[in-house]
Amino acid sequence: MQANVGNIDRVIRILAGLLLIGGALTGAIGAWGWIGVVPLLTGIFRFCPAYLPFHWNTCEKK
Repeated sequence: MQANVGNIDRVIRILAGLLLIGGALTGAIGAWGWIGVVPLLTGIFRFCPAYLPFHWNTCEKK
């Protein structure tokens, strides 16, 4: 599994995931906030399966 999520994309995903999960835990946004697990995990593992069919890669070129 090759990384396809760059640094800026990674930070945005992790923050968005944490905000959604935090909102779900506090009851501010309801149960749908648990969808934040998806961006959180894709940010942590630096891999997004949704990028594969489109051949997208936000990692810096080497």
